[in-house]
Amino acid sequence: MAGYGLPNEHHLSVVLEQNLKSKGLNVTVINGSVSGSTSSGGLNRAEWTLSEPNIDLIILSLGANDMLRGISPEETKKNLEGIINIAQTKNIKVMLAGMIAPNSHGAEYKKNFDEIYPTISKEFNIPLIPFLLEGVALKPEYNLSDGMHPNKEGTLIISKTLEKNIKEYFN
Repeated sequence: MAGYGLPNEHHLSVVLEQNLKSKGLNVTVINGSVSGSTSSGGLNRAEWTLSEPNIDLIILSLGANDMLRGISPEETKKNLEGIINIAQTKNIKVMLAGMIAPNSHGAEYKKNFDEIYPTISKEFNIPLIPFLLEGVALKPEYNLSDGMHPNKEGTLIISKTLEKNIKEYFN
């Protein structure tokens, strides 16, 4: 998550790194996201971004902007699979952070979109966070005034979700 509308110290990558370090983990969290990016943009950047040295894990959390724009779930799935393939050829572990579509594009779109993440997780045998925005989405107190982007408090909740999953993955 790029940290849209937040000062740098409240960006998810900064908060997550600080929280993991406070628990004794020697990690550097790199924010590879771009505000407004789609899975296609992520795929276009993946080879270059994942060529950085010493990357152990990528938390792949693209797809929300695809869904908001009504991009075909099949295209989103194909792009995410492409990113995973690139990461795995570089021996980088992948954790997939899922999204859930509202009904705004119809029930069929929602069904097809919501199936992307569990399907990919099984297909590649990678860990899945079913819904990255669990506890934050649709809760005004945890979002900016646009109702879509997490505020400082929402970022803290998302960080705790990621921390829990990262610790489970490496234990």
